[in-house]
This record gives sequence, C-alpha cells and structure tokens, in this order.
Amino acid sequence: MTSRSKRPPTTPGEILREEYLVPLAMTQKQFAHHIRCDVKVINRIVNDRSAVTPSMALKLGAAFRTSAGFWLNVQNACDLFRARTRSSPSQRR
Repeated sequence: MTSRSKRPPTTPGEILREEYLVPLAMTQKQFAHHIRCDVKVINRIVNDRSAVTPSMALKLGAAFRTSAGFWLNVQNACDLFRARTRSSPSQRR
C-alpha cells in the first residue's frame, strides 16, 4: 500500500476558507485585521496563490487554536504532491 494518492491534498487555503472562515461567517478582511496582516496575504492563501509560511502558520495556529505544525504539514503535503506530479515517471518511485 502506498501513501501516494492521485487526488491532490486539500490546500491550506481551502481549509482556511471552508473549515474556519465560512463557519465563522468571517470575511477575509475581518480575519486579516484580526491577525494583523494584509488582506492580500489572506486572499492569496485562500485562492491557493501563496504558500503558508512558518510565520503565517504561527498566526493561523494562534487564531484557531491549532498548531503551527498542522498548517505547515498541510502546506508540505501540497508542495510534495505538486513536485511529485511535475517530476518524470521514472522519478516517482
């Protein structure tokens, strides 16, 4: 059995949007203000145009009472999946 899946992992942006912002009825702007960051940064994460950095992982963890490691692991899974799908078939072993 392999841990590699053909299905892309859920992105940090999707988790942020669907598991936190939507249920809390919080806009990206409200959340950005709450954690003291630029709304553009939150928008890029939510729209999967930017990765979660270690400093952002700390902010997300503090805001939602999760660990920074949770957010970094989600980001890492996405990064590895993208790298794996971009590599040649002979390198995927």
